[in-house]
Parts: sequence; structure tokens; C-alpha cells
Amino acid sequence: MNAIKRHQFQPFPYHLVDPSPWPLLTSFALLTFAISAVLYFHSFPNSGYMLTLGLFLTTAVMILWFRDVVTEGTLLGDHTVAVQHGLTLGTALFITSEVFVFVSVFWAYFHSALSPTVELGAVWPPQGIEALDPYALPLLNTVLLLSSGATVTWAHHSLIQGDRKGAIIGNILTVVLALLFTYCQYIEYSTAPFSMSDSVYGSTFYAATGLHAIHVIVGNLFIIVGAVRLVLYHLTNHHHIGYESAIQ
Repeated sequence: MNAIKRHQFQPFPYHLVDPSPWPLLTSFALLTFAISAVLYFHSFPNSGYMLTLGLFLTTAVMILWFRDVVTEGTLLGDHTVAVQHGLTLGTALFITSEVFVFVSVFWAYFHSALSPTVELGAVWPPQGIEALDPYALPLLNTVLLLSSGATVTWAHHSLIQGDRKGAIIGNILTVVLALLFTYCQYIEYSTAPFSMSDSVYGSTFYAATGLHAIHVIVGNLFIIVGAVRLVLYHLTNHHHIGYESAIQ
């Protein structure tokens, strides 16, 4: 009722967010997750239980916060054109920050790969490291990733053109391809002849591919949510900013 009254007398197109507990709870959940992860990496007793708790709390808060955002944008009409512009700008800034995260990881890789130091044996990969065959499972993963990009683009354009069936099929194919990618990544990690602690090669390999795998998993979850919302008629050809943010 308060939201309805506010809309009746609001002289501007911006959304004034109601008081919410989720930002504070998210901070505590992420703090628990980060501290427990550090303890887990250093093999502290019972740190695995703390890490599980941190992951559960972070996931729960995200679900509840996103639920409120979906309600605001779909049922309350709070996501006006001006608000959508702000959300688009926020997504662009987030993607920019992610680009620099990957730049730092690749910088670490090329710094060691292009000029191996004496400590690495002056060769790359370092002495004793058996590198993966790039034309085996990594090539398959690349094909799966590019294919998922094609199918999600098809789904996006189908949604814009009002082709509901094409959008749903494209989303389903994207989710399947992303799941196959994740499974192949799991196989690659299980069969890799080196670990993260094996020289800078192992560190940069798992940092880069692991970071990317996390992005694929989280992005796939967002696309699944978008597919469900599409089935529930939450998305239209001119109002789907959340879906666009997910596929970017």
C-alpha cells in the first residue's frame, strides 16, 4: 500500500528503495564466506562447515534480495525508463571491473610465460609441469562456450522480436550448453596432472579458468532465472533489463 501511495504522488521517474535488510545481511554473509574460505585454504579445523555456512548465507540473501528486485520491477512498476538507464550503467561498470580482474590474471600469466625466470628453469611451462593439450578438452570447452553465446543471442533477439517460443528454446539450449561446459571443466580439473600449488603455471591456470568457471556458473543461474521469468510472462520485448544484464 505504501508503494502504491508513493507512486500516486511521486513527481520524478526515479525509484526510492524501501528500507531493506539485505545490504547489511549480504555484508555479513560475504564476510563469513571470505573468512571461512581463508581458514579452509589454511586447513583450519571445522573450516569446511564455516565455508558451507558462508556459501548458504550468501546464496539465501541473494535469492531474497533478487526476489524483491523482481517484485519492484515486475509487479510494482518501479523500473521506469530512467531506472533502467541507471541499471544499465551499473551493469556496464560491473563488467568493466570484471574486465580488469581478468586483465590482472592474464597479466600474471603472460609476465611469467613470455619471459620465464631462472627459478622456473627459464622455460615455459616450468620444469616438471606437463601442460594440457589445448586441442583436446579445452578446445571442446571453447566450442561449447561459443555455441552458448550464439544460442543466448538467438534467445535475446527472439525476445526483442516477440518470438516467445524461440526465446524459450534458445534459453534452454544455452542452459544445457553451460551445464556441459561446467561438467567438462570438472573433468579437466579432475584429470589435470598438476595442482594450483605447482609453480606459477598451476596458480595462473586455476586462477584464470576457475574464475571463468565461477562466472559461467553464476551467469547460468541468472539465465535460468530469466528463463523462468520468461515462462511466467515477466519479460516483454521492451522490458527485460534484468535478462539483458544476465546475458552480458
